[in-house]
Order: sequence, then structure tokens, then C-alpha cells
Amino acid sequence: MEYVILVTQLGLTVAGSILFCFAIGYHIDKWFHTRGIFTAIFIILGVIGGGYTAYRQILDMEKEAYKWKRKQH
Repeated sequence: MEYVILVTQLGLTVAGSILFCFAIGYHIDKWFHTRGIFTAIFIILGVIGGGYTAYRQILDMEKEAYKWKRKQH
């Protein structure tokens, strides 16, 4: 069950980051009357940021699992 929660959390983290950056890019494009340049840039930033955040969450989970295993021995 723990892995299902982790996968769900990671998916929502990445999707939320992408959607948030999309919204920022979209509104900047509307403001400057550009044709999707900022939307594309911010989507790429959202993918990178979401991936990095998911990577950090996985590393933190691994550290916690390692600490828990050391306590058991």
C-alpha cells in the first residue's frame, strides 16, 4: 500500500508542477500577446521541476527506509 501512495504522490507532484507552470506561461503569453512561447518554456520548466521534486522524494524515502532497517538490527 505504501508504494501505491508513493506513486500517486509522485504523479500528483509532477502533474501539479506542470499545470502550475502551464498556467503561468499561458497568462504571460496573454499579457504580452505572444503565441505560446512562454507557455512552452514554462511547461518545460514544470517538467524539469516536477521530475526533480519526485527524484528528491524518492531519495528521502530511501533514506528513511535505510534508517528504519538500521534500527531493526
